[in-house]
Amino acid sequence: MFPIGDDNSARRTLPLVTYALIVFNILFFLVELSAGDTFIETWSFIPTRFLANPVGDFLTIFTSMFMHAGWVHIGGNMLYLWIFGDNVEDRFGHLQYLLFYLICGIAATFAQLAFSIGSSIPSLGASGAIAGVLGAYLLLFPQRRVTVLLGYGVTQMPALIVIGLWFVLQLFSGIGSIAGAADTGGVAYMAHVGGFIAGLALAFILRGNRVA
Repeated sequence: MFPIGDDNSARRTLPLVTYALIVFNILFFLVELSAGDTFIETWSFIPTRFLANPVGDFLTIFTSMFMHAGWVHIGGNMLYLWIFGDNVEDRFGHLQYLLFYLICGIAATFAQLAFSIGSSIPSLGASGAIAGVLGAYLLLFPQRRVTVLLGYGVTQMPALIVIGLWFVLQLFSGIGSIAGAADTGGVAYMAHVGGFIAGLALAFILRGNRVA
């Protein structure tokens, strides 16, 4: 089940921040590709290095959000941001949405840090922040129809099912990685879980009394 679109008929504003985030992620990834391993080592988030020097390594909390491990990684992330980010931005407003996105990314980074304190493996990607967007979307638009590839066909499902199943997969994969019972393939599942929960909590606070 792979999402490829959603219902934007109720959207009232142009999602300028979502578009800007997508462009910035792509540009940063191109710089990363051209600069090579030294750039990745310098600007990704490395738990042991950060804990040894939090002040000196502070910027990597943010720079790591715009780095990716390859074309598939950035392609999947930007697709999810494209599909789900615009409606969340429409609900929150541009500035509030940008702050929301960054806070979710920070929460995701520290959630992963909590379970990988002794790791010297670089952590990078927008997945945690985008997981926060998914959490907000689930809370704000649970019945919004999402178009998905299912097997060899295309169908529509409520966001509650599409995003709910995604979160369950992340949660169980994260638990499996902590227990050592699953090969994560380098995926920071606890960052996804942390970002998603942060997105849910922030959306609950920010949504006010408006009805989706």
